[in-house]
Amino acid sequence: MDEILLPDGIKIGHAQDDYTGVTCILTERAVGGVSVRGGAPGTRETDMLRADKSQGHVDAIVLSGGSAYGLEAACGVVEYLKGKGVGFAVGDKVVPLVAQAILFDLNTPGEYHYPDKNMGYLAAKNAKAHGVAFGNVGAGRGATVGKILGPACMSKSGIGAATLKFNDVFVTAVVAVNALGDVYDHRTGKILAGAKGPDGSFINTVECLTGGIFAAQAAAAMQKASGTNTTIGCVMTNAKLDKAHVNKLAAVAHDGLAMSIRPVHTDADGDTMFALSGGDKVIDYSIVAALAAEATAFAIENSVGQGT
Repeated sequence: MDEILLPDGIKIGHAQDDYTGVTCILTERAVGGVSVRGGAPGTRETDMLRADKSQGHVDAIVLSGGSAYGLEAACGVVEYLKGKGVGFAVGDKVVPLVAQAILFDLNTPGEYHYPDKNMGYLAAKNAKAHGVAFGNVGAGRGATVGKILGPACMSKSGIGAATLKFNDVFVTAVVAVNALGDVYDHRTGKILAGAKGPDGSFINTVECLTGGIFAAQAAAAMQKASGTNTTIGCVMTNAKLDKAHVNKLAAVAHDGLAMSIRPVHTDADGDTMFALSGGDKVIDYSIVAALAAEATAFAIENSVGQGT
C-alpha cells in the first residue's frame, strides 16, 4: 500500500502487545467530529465533538482494543500531552481534549488483556507523520471479522488505511475492523475475510441471517455475540471544514463501512467514526464527502489484506 498522507500537524502512533493494542492520532488541535452507530459502542469524550458543543478542536483521537477496559489508554495520552503543555488552557493548567472509541478483542479464554495507561502513553510517544505501519498493529492487533458462527469460524483482520485525492485536496481514512460481518471488496462484491464454514470457504454472514444453510447456528451464535465486535476509525482531510461539516464527514464515513462490511451497524457492533479537518484547502464539501466514503471502504479492505 502506498504511504498515506496526513494533514499538517497530524501524527499517528501505535503500541501493542501480543493480544491487543492502541492507535493514537495526535491532531495539533484540528477541528473534530464524530458519528456513533451500532448497538454496542464504547467511547470517551464523544459528546464534546458534536456540532452543537462549544469546543471546536480536539487534541487527540484514540482507537483501542480492550472493550471498556481499554478506555484507560486515553489517560496515558492525556498524560503525554500534559507533559507537552498541550490542551485547553485553564489558569496555569492545561486539560488535553482526548476522544476515544474501543473495540472488543478480549479473545483469550480465562484471561484479560487490554490496553492500559502505559500503552496509551507509548502510542502517543510513537506518533509520527510519515512511515506509519498498518496491519496487525495498534488497535488492529486483536481485531477479527466474521463472527456469526463463533470464534472457531472467524478471520483475522487488523487496522487499515487509505488516501484518496482530488487535485491538492485529500482524505485519509484509518480504520480498525472488528466486525460481526464479512469484509467485501466493494468494487467486485467478493468476500475478502469473514466467517468460514467447515471446508474453510466463506459462508456469507448476510445469507446466514436471512435463511441460508447456517441460519440455525447463526441465530444461536447471535445470542452470544452482543457487544463483542465493533469497527472504529477516523477520516482526516486537509480541506478547511467547520465543525458542522466535520461531523457530517464522520457520518458520511459510515457509508464506507456499509460499502465494505456486510452486515454493518448491528446490535452486536458499536461502530464509531471520527473526522478531523486539519488544513486550509477550500473545496466543495460534496467532493470531500465522496472521497471520505471511498477512502473508508478502501481502508477497511486494506485491514484484511496486509498479511495480518
